[in-house]
Amino acid sequence: MINEEASITFTEVYDNIKNNIHDTTELLKIKEAYQFALKKHAGMKRLNGEDYITHPLHVANIVNSLNVDSTTIIGALLHEVLNNGDTLIKEVSDNFGEEVATIVDSISKINKLELVDDSESSAIYLRKVLVGLATDVRVLFIKLADRLHNMRTNYAINPKKQKEKAYETQAVLIPIAHRLGINSIKSELEDLCLFYTKPDVYNDILEKLNETKEELNDALEEMQESITNILQEHGLKFKIKGRVKSVHSIYNKLSTGRKWSDIYDILALRVILEEVEDCYTAVGLVHAKYRPIPKRFKDYIAMPKANMYQSLHTTVFGVDGHLFEVQFRTFEMDEFAEKGMASHWSYKEHGTKKGQHIMEQKLEMFRALIESNEDQDDISFAQDVTSDMLAEMIYVFTPKGDVMELPRGATPIDFAYRIHSDIGDKTVGAIVNDVIVPLNHELDNDDIVKIKTNPNATPNKDWLNFVKTNQAKNKIKSYFSKKERNLLLEKGKDLFEKELRKRKLVFNEFLNEENISKISKELKLNDLEEIYLSIGTLRYTPSYIISLVTNTSTPDALLEKLSLHETNNISKNDISVAGMSDLLVNLAKCCKPVKGDDIIGFITKGQGITVHKKDCPNIINEKERLIDVSWNDYVSNDYLTDLYINCEANKNYLSDIIATLTKKNIYVDTLKTKEYDNMYTYELTIKIKNKAELDKIILDLENQSYIINVKRSK
Repeated sequence: MINEEASITFTEVYDNIKNNIHDTTELLKIKEAYQFALKKHAGMKRLNGEDYITHPLHVANIVNSLNVDSTTIIGALLHEVLNNGDTLIKEVSDNFGEEVATIVDSISKINKLELVDDSESSAIYLRKVLVGLATDVRVLFIKLADRLHNMRTNYAINPKKQKEKAYETQAVLIPIAHRLGINSIKSELEDLCLFYTKPDVYNDILEKLNETKEELNDALEEMQESITNILQEHGLKFKIKGRVKSVHSIYNKLSTGRKWSDIYDILALRVILEEVEDCYTAVGLVHAKYRPIPKRFKDYIAMPKANMYQSLHTTVFGVDGHLFEVQFRTFEMDEFAEKGMASHWSYKEHGTKKGQHIMEQKLEMFRALIESNEDQDDISFAQDVTSDMLAEMIYVFTPKGDVMELPRGATPIDFAYRIHSDIGDKTVGAIVNDVIVPLNHELDNDDIVKIKTNPNATPNKDWLNFVKTNQAKNKIKSYFSKKERNLLLEKGKDLFEKELRKRKLVFNEFLNEENISKISKELKLNDLEEIYLSIGTLRYTPSYIISLVTNTSTPDALLEKLSLHETNNISKNDISVAGMSDLLVNLAKCCKPVKGDDIIGFITKGQGITVHKKDCPNIINEKERLIDVSWNDYVSNDYLTDLYINCEANKNYLSDIIATLTKKNIYVDTLKTKEYDNMYTYELTIKIKNKAELDKIILDLENQSYIINVKRSK
């Protein structure tokens, strides 16, 4: 079982803080912050019955364990005074400065947010806002510590809320802790989340561990003593620690299909040495006595993980036939492994310039991802988060020695846009390690990259074929989108002026404020620029727009356009409408057609053509305004469609269904569960390539013994 969190006093926290903060002025400010928070939270209680002040004390203690600066500790002590202390931000600023006030304000805003539901889209939305608000990395440190303490005391809230907090933590905060390399918080949160989301699984693993606890501890002690003797004989200075792997770590192994009897490597030893060369010497000495398992040796010192974690990993056959995972690292690497970027993030004496620089890049990656994907749907955003934030990383250098973090496979163009969008836009060449390389050259760890620019240069569309980062892709697309928009605006304005001249109407008189307002309201557009754009994109004809003011009879814009068009068999859209490629076409949300379905087009009034399945109830009785449409063979996209899955009611089969879809690489966008007397119904919206793939998925699902039937939306 998860132990209840012990109470804590300011004296205990302050004694811990004094081990990291030595400046008398800073320590005095920390005391002032505590007194301020104590006054603001006076009389308030937490749900577990403790005084409210115990929460900020615990949060301050957790962030202090990461060796952060005094500003972070003060922010932790004050992080709830705005939401739960009847305090104004100006009061915080006047007493503790703008820097602290900004941090406290950001935390307050973040803590007002919650997941709307358990769906991935809600998690993505919260992640967007969370990272968007976290302009200072110290906000993330405090938020992670805040959630860790809340999860430690999660037992005090009702079971439904317990699970909601656990799901939110899994979806949003654990990935951020992983990305920042703060393993001490990440691993504890993983165990806590498992306990609250799958208590039976958690307790079962814990029970099995307890059954063999004495045997495992004896094996650990014997192996630890053996390695100690080996290293001491060779004069190495070191510390050694042993542990049984976490419950969540064992759960991950079981989740891959392994049985409990097949899991041997649940014992781990960590050897911490003074120098890097000592790590390689030590692993060689251990391998000389204990046979290593092939392909289980990992050199993360020479090739760090994406979050800059460094260590040597090996698994050996140790005492009594047990498998031991043994890690070798320096003291600095060990601190970094537990505290991640927090161990390098310093505003005074802690950390390194290199660590700070890379941390800023990590935050910049988050920010760039948020800013460049504001108009994207959640599915696309999720893909971008995965590809940009969870990819394997490389570290390259500018000619001045600054470190740049990029996903593996990145090119000089990605590098240029990481520096600045203007640099990326004006790139004309690249030099890597003093050698001229093509712009699609894949960079590698430790490359030194120099970008050549020209003030008159512009992006090239071909770059989209090889750039790796979404930051670069979106900057390039943005440039051409803006350029194309300007051309369409000019085209629309020109067409409109020609039509006015043809009708002998005075341009300035016709486009007065009253007429612009009338047209905009009728067409649901914002301003004159959008009116020009609607003409330039051929959404509306000039004659149709003029008729809205003159009240003259004119054919419907789309019908007029369809009667005048010249056939073109190549379309840039998913759907071809009589061979036309420039019409506004939407897929109906009621029946959600996918490529391969029999479809028909419905000509709307002012909103383009909506494409339905031919058997859709909403258009089956329509006689007019229907038009033949067809799927375009030259375009291949993914489509959202709904499935209704009916299952037996004796068990919730949601995880089994998700597992089946995941194995087929099918993305689930949203889901709802409805429970009836004798049946569960799961309503899923999934992303699919075509009807053939959809039919196969439906067949695979219906072959599952627990599924009664599967239906699509009509």
